[in-house]
Amino acid sequence: MRKFVYDFTEGNKDLKDLLGGKGANLAEMTNLGLPVPPGFTITTDACRHYLAGGDVPDGLAAEIAAHLDALETTMGKRLGDAADPLLVSVRSGAKFSMPGMMETVLNIGLNDVSVLGLAKQAGNERFAWDSYRRLIQMFGKTVLGIEGELFEHALDELKGSRQDTDLDATDLQRLVETYKGIVRAEKGRDFPADPREQMELAIRAVFDSWNAPRAVLYRRQERIPADLGTAVNVVAMVFGNIGMDSGTGVAFTRDPGSGHQGVYGDYLQNAQGEDVVAGIRNTVPLQDLERIDPDSYRELLDIMGTLENHYRDLCDIEFTIERGKLWMLQTRVGKRTAGAAFCIATQLVDEGLIDLDEAVTRVSGDQLAQLMFPRFSAAADNTRLTKGMNASPGAAVGKAVFTSARAVELAARGEAVILVRRETNPDDLAGMIAAQGVLTSRGGKTSHAAVVARGMGKTCVCGAEELAVDTRAGCFTAPGGIVVNEGDVISIDGSNGAVYLGEVPVVASPVMEYFEGGPIEDELVAAVDRIMRHADSVRRLAVRANADTPEDAARARAFGAEGIGLCRTEHMFLGDRRKLVEDLILASSDEERQAALDALEPLQKADFAGIFAAMDGLPVTIRLIDPPLHEFLPDYTELAVKVALAGDAAEDKDRRLLDAVKRLHEQNPMLGLRGVRLGLVIPGLFAMQVRAIAEAAKESANPRAEIMIPLVGAVQELESVREEALRILAEVGVDALIGTMIEVPRAALTAGQIAEAAQFFSFGTNDLTQMTWAFSRDDVESAFFGKYLDLGIFGVSPFESIDRDGVGRLMRIGVEEGRRTRPDLKIGICGEHGGDPDSVHFCHEIGLDYVSCSPFRVAVARLEAGRAALTSDGSDTR
Repeated sequence: MRKFVYDFTEGNKDLKDLLGGKGANLAEMTNLGLPVPPGFTITTDACRHYLAGGDVPDGLAAEIAAHLDALETTMGKRLGDAADPLLVSVRSGAKFSMPGMMETVLNIGLNDVSVLGLAKQAGNERFAWDSYRRLIQMFGKTVLGIEGELFEHALDELKGSRQDTDLDATDLQRLVETYKGIVRAEKGRDFPADPREQMELAIRAVFDSWNAPRAVLYRRQERIPADLGTAVNVVAMVFGNIGMDSGTGVAFTRDPGSGHQGVYGDYLQNAQGEDVVAGIRNTVPLQDLERIDPDSYRELLDIMGTLENHYRDLCDIEFTIERGKLWMLQTRVGKRTAGAAFCIATQLVDEGLIDLDEAVTRVSGDQLAQLMFPRFSAAADNTRLTKGMNASPGAAVGKAVFTSARAVELAARGEAVILVRRETNPDDLAGMIAAQGVLTSRGGKTSHAAVVARGMGKTCVCGAEELAVDTRAGCFTAPGGIVVNEGDVISIDGSNGAVYLGEVPVVASPVMEYFEGGPIEDELVAAVDRIMRHADSVRRLAVRANADTPEDAARARAFGAEGIGLCRTEHMFLGDRRKLVEDLILASSDEERQAALDALEPLQKADFAGIFAAMDGLPVTIRLIDPPLHEFLPDYTELAVKVALAGDAAEDKDRRLLDAVKRLHEQNPMLGLRGVRLGLVIPGLFAMQVRAIAEAAKESANPRAEIMIPLVGAVQELESVREEALRILAEVGVDALIGTMIEVPRAALTAGQIAEAAQFFSFGTNDLTQMTWAFSRDDVESAFFGKYLDLGIFGVSPFESIDRDGVGRLMRIGVEEGRRTRPDLKIGICGEHGGDPDSVHFCHEIGLDYVSCSPFRVAVARLEAGRAALTSDGSDTR
């Protein structure tokens, strides 16, 4: 019989697919002998069954009942007992960490009777009624779907100017009655008094929360598969809100912001866990626990060391102290900033916990890209408004906005915004994604804002206590009475926590300076250098750049490019040269056409010579002209208006240009007269380009030219152009490879034939994606891609990351059939997918020789190529 429930003693950290990250790690800590409250985990299998069919699987209720009986026996208490009740938490826990995105309900088992038993056993009425009001509030919002602000407003009205901790038992008992009234008014039913019903409904609510909008949005942002489901953990409650000898906290075994070793975290006396992560009460630094409870502090440090050595990584830990007894509620490999990721990886190598191979897999190209972003200039003289905690580094500038919806609205109009809140909650996720950065007046480095921002690589300053944030009025007041209203520009520095008025100038990051030949002056740059060197030593994929000018080529080489994978010659026909193209198009005789080509050839030759010099000794793949010729002509409407207004006085050239624009007009230019078709239809065009390449190569020191024919769909097209190209190369006396760009689905499907005439393939995945999906990229991305992402048709845009099932399958066919014909066929990719980390891994898997991307993504591709070599299952089509 299929098993859906596992006791903590039955699992381990390697069962995350089944038990989720939280359940697997609770089991692992239990097996290590650490103080973990007893409990059990309901598997992700059960969640997937529930989401697919709308009900829990057969037998699940019986399994839960059996494990609950065992838990009651272990604890010596029964759920909801009138005299000495067992209380449990029901907590979500997916395979991948999704902080705050799914649901948790604490204190299940309380009702009007058991709350009295809890008060008597604890000797603390206030604690019991506080726990009861928390249950109704969390259950009402999470399980019953009641607007959370209704409970918050009731609490605020009761408190007045007091703090939560100033409320006594009588206050909290009144609040319980108010909360129960809210439930009746909103749902037409009483709050469920039966503890078993509370638990069953909470479990279903956690399952349902997997598909809550904020969870879906977070998964899309983090590229977490939508079909994983979440596990549910039922855990015996331990209480941090039982008095001042109790509390709750979050700890990191290293600083998640910088990677520095030390004691990092937050602690809050007389509180439950949500008080810390929500940021609604200001915490004290974890070091203060040494003064508050030295025995628990020492035990916690020992456990932190145990966990870091066991997991061989930075660990994020949640704990509770109940009357001086330390309990571990969760551990996981902690989210960290990009800089911390590189520093920690190399630190662990030096400590002998991991090797350099693993260090390379511990960082990512996305993190490297974040480190290349600019930072604020130290010489800026902007007014500093205040300083908070440097929760997630970066330099963010934008208009202050005070709601998530406003952030999304302005960002959609192309405006940069900073989301300012007292504290964020999971419902603010859309605004956090849209904003350049996040600023809060409450919360520490373990608050929701900090954890989520770090995970996204988003700049964040939190806990800026001197800011008085009024979200309703849309403003905040800084020390000195400076008022910042919505729309005012502010700058936040996630590296030191500073908040400035106005736009602060930015300068290049030290990592960017390093890639451009700068010195290695600090720990972070040294860590990047060390990891990049090792990634380069293990990778099989070469990394080239897409570059069209000598300047771009030189920049790409500085970033480590090993050649040019795409030089787009059409970019050389713009500016002042557009007139020569117009002459070519308007030519009415062979002589006029040849004159235009003769004028273009020396200019092309000079371009190629400069690129060969910049890439001396490295391969340069030059794509012959690809786009339709009408792109080099004036706009039809503007030209037509100009000719019409001039009437009989219109210049002859303008009339001829208008005729040419009409003649070259196509209903769908992307599928019209372009690429190889231009070379076959317009005599001398490709020949001029090939001769310019050959002459430039002949005069260069160490050229390695590769001539790429675009948009080939049939081998006969390639053969025709290849024959002419070989003749010209022979006349000039130079060698060059001749190949083609695989961007038409038919080319991939007939790759075996095309390889008979091609010495190399280069996948043009931008056009291949457009033609495979029948999408016009320029038209559809803004039109309906958002809806497709919402519906789950896409996990990510196919123009951002290779569609492995469709476009990827065509690529596999092209590689396999091409190499079957020509085993030494060189194959690469030159679409911008070549700089996408996931796409780089795919290119490694299918056996490509190189990837090519924009110069600024070369370093990212180098790192990901190294990671792919270390994590690949070894598949290779060669």
